[in-house]
Amino acid sequence: MAKAKTAGEKLNGTTETIETAFKTGSEALKANFEKAAKGYEQILGFSKDTAEAYVKAANVAGKGAETLHSEIVAYSKQTIEGSIANAKAVMASKSAHEAFELQSGFAKSAFEAYVAQMTKLSELMVATSKESFAPIQGRVQAWVDVVQSARAA
Repeated sequence: MAKAKTAGEKLNGTTETIETAFKTGSEALKANFEKAAKGYEQILGFSKDTAEAYVKAANVAGKGAETLHSEIVAYSKQTIEGSIANAKAVMASKSAHEAFELQSGFAKSAFEAYVAQMTKLSELMVATSKESFAPIQGRVQAWVDVVQSARAA
């Protein structure tokens, strides 16, 4: 005959099952909590690095704007001085033909200087833009890395 389990034996088996389930649940909870904490730390680190990248980009943009401003001021000053000198030369000319030649030469040189200055300013703006966006572009790849590491974990 099969031995019948007593109430004590049944209770003991149930207790062991409950303890095992509790232990397994505790371990899973602890592992998931540690995983979440690690992910949180990665996000905080990413945010700090991103803020630093934005500050660096803003500094580069500020320096570029300052350089651009000084170039514009210098060009404006040079243009005004050239215009005044040309006006004096035209007024001092002895004939209309001489005045016309002086004015034509000035117009040609002023246009060439303008084109050269606009080219210089355009190159400066492009270079500053590239330098300013470089730190931010690096953060995009860092975000991809954070997401992939969180997904893999």
